Amino acid sequence: MLMIIAISSGLMSPAGADGIIIVDPPPGVDVRLDQSLAIKYHHVDIQIKDQVATTRVDQVFVNDNPWTAEGTYIFPLPQGAAVSDFVMWVDGKAVHGEILEADEARTIYDDVVRRMKDPALLEYVGRKALKASVFPIPPGEERKIELEYSQILPVENGLVHYIYPLSTERFSSRPLEDLVVRAQIESREPLKAVYSSRHEVSIDREDDYHALLGLEQSDVLPDRDFELFYTISSEKIGLNLLSFKEEGQDGFFLLLAAPDVKVNEEEIVVKDIILVLDTSGSMQGEKMDQAKEAARYVLDHLNPLDRFAIVSFATTTRSFSPSLEPAAQADKGKDFLDRLEAMGSTDINRAMIEAVGLAEEVRPTTLIFLTDGLPTEGVTVTGAILDNVAREAPDNVRIFSFGVGDDVDTDLLDQISLDHGGASTYVRPGEEIDEEVSAFYRKVKIPVLSDLSLDWGDIIVDQVYPQRIPDLFAGSQLILLGRYREGGPAKITLKGMVNQEERSYTYEDLSFRKEGGDDFIPRLWATRAVGYYLTQIRLYGEKQEWIDSIVSLSTRYGIVTPYTSFLVQEKDIFSDKGREEVISDFEEEMAAAAAEPAFGEAAVEKAVYQKSLSAAPVGAAVPVNMSISTGIDGTSKMVRVSEVLKNVGSKTFLLKNDTWIDTTFDRSMKTKKVAFLGEEYFDLISQVPVLGSYFALGERVIVVHGGQAYETVAEDDSGSG
Repeated sequence: MLMIIAISSGLMSPAGADGIIIVDPPPGVDVRLDQSLAIKYHHVDIQIKDQVATTRVDQVFVNDNPWTAEGTYIFPLPQGAAVSDFVMWVDGKAVHGEILEADEARTIYDDVVRRMKDPALLEYVGRKALKASVFPIPPGEERKIELEYSQILPVENGLVHYIYPLSTERFSSRPLEDLVVRAQIESREPLKAVYSSRHEVSIDREDDYHALLGLEQSDVLPDRDFELFYTISSEKIGLNLLSFKEEGQDGFFLLLAAPDVKVNEEEIVVKDIILVLDTSGSMQGEKMDQAKEAARYVLDHLNPLDRFAIVSFATTTRSFSPSLEPAAQADKGKDFLDRLEAMGSTDINRAMIEAVGLAEEVRPTTLIFLTDGLPTEGVTVTGAILDNVAREAPDNVRIFSFGVGDDVDTDLLDQISLDHGGASTYVRPGEEIDEEVSAFYRKVKIPVLSDLSLDWGDIIVDQVYPQRIPDLFAGSQLILLGRYREGGPAKITLKGMVNQEERSYTYEDLSFRKEGGDDFIPRLWATRAVGYYLTQIRLYGEKQEWIDSIVSLSTRYGIVTPYTSFLVQEKDIFSDKGREEVISDFEEEMAAAAAEPAFGEAAVEKAVYQKSLSAAPVGAAVPVNMSISTGIDGTSKMVRVSEVLKNVGSKTFLLKNDTWIDTTFDRSMKTKKVAFLGEEYFDLISQVPVLGSYFALGERVIVVHGGQAYETVAEDDSGSG
């Protein structure tokens, strides 16, 4: 009997693997797949220089079994990877290896699947692999495996794509203690956007030709490949497209736009900064000190032609000056800050009206609004404050709100920022105000294009998130998600303002795919859409179309959140009746949530979470565990979500009655039954390789592909049903 051992561990997405050891245990030993090697750590170092990527892997894994583990090491390569030099070491000793063509690798996969009656390896069908023998690992001992390979990354219209197969380590006996991925990019042509599509990573840019990405996790079961996109362009603002489309359906796109990291002085958009600081009694002490420090940081980092204003507020307001002052007056502004004291109540309405009244329509204006409380003086009704500010604020004012602590009106802060093209940030207890504000200001210090708009040419585009395109700043990048009707060549024009002059950038040689593409995009688009609809309901109340959209998108794309947990509850989402029950229950939950106050710890946590969805850089991951309400006396139960829900490509599967069911399936559909591990089963995978990644979920699977529902069943139960 064979045993499969993955080189690291993952629970959720069977999209790839970074290494598999096919072990032949001693005679008479009956082993299960979960009796596998444990991975101590997994380090990956990626060096990309002018599209040549060298990947070095460093792993230590442990044999916890009472018998010696030995066998063949298989490393499935990313689809289409052009790998050359392949070197492997075990405990520092070189090991001979070879590169298998896709057909050779398929032979190994099929053989293992038939012998073990386990379809897990079918997800690698159609991919080349690296192969090497592994030295025996005695019981209780460790082995260090190092692997290095090189590949040439193709460039398509300035877009470069790299994948490291990190996922599906579900056969590991325990989580990795340490996972580190480091990617360094060096390019002769200027780098523009640098984007990790499946992980939130740190990105450092020292100049326009280098980038450093980092991912560090501990006690983790990796669930997705590490995927990197970057763009190269000599344009002042680079723009590229990724897209995905299934036959007969509208497509999905991701637009990346990024300016240079270093900008010439004449290209910097001059701006005005207005600081609005809460100095009420509740700000006394450390909060007040941090708020002053944050304001000082902004004043210290004004550009030479910038102007600024300061408005403090409590029961009344105080202004540094009746008008905007040049950056040269920053030292006097800091003297004004030093004299501020915390006392009195909170008149937010008056402070905001005075602040926006200082703005002039000729220059982009960033208003930083910082408060730790609710409006308690003057106009205190949220809707009235929003109306007053909307009436007085010029269109060029962008409001960025910072809520300090939990006693803030989340509806007010979120809405006033959304209405005026900014964003809200919440500084939770224990976090530093000055650190949050200074980090924000570093991003917006150098505007390069404001009041952005896009002309999509002949392509019909809709459902775009974010709906209002934010301004571009040096070193920043825009990630825009949306839908499109028909694929084909595209000419996109980006317009915006630079120092009161309109600038236009036209990008030809772009294309929306007519079929196929990057399958991570639909889930990322759905994540943002669900976040948007949840926020709309919180701020404006329920609408049936918003409720229906949340239920539909969460079900189709597996968006499981504390507010969309219905997906893993005991409802039959595959029938009309079940879906109606889900919608009805969800409406009740949203109505109850609307009655909750907009302030307090729960309100802030909700606002932060919904904001993270609506601005997500990657698709929502499947949570490992989640507490689900039972609806009985407010009690709840813990559900192992990752064991009953999996994302595969653009699809989502739910485990119901020991069958993995595609969430696009409806019980009114007739299925074509295919005998598990029968000849038709393997023939079908050969004809339609993508089915292998779905069938790899388990013995019983229902999947919809090309308008046909396929159901894998026991051999004596085949036929149509």
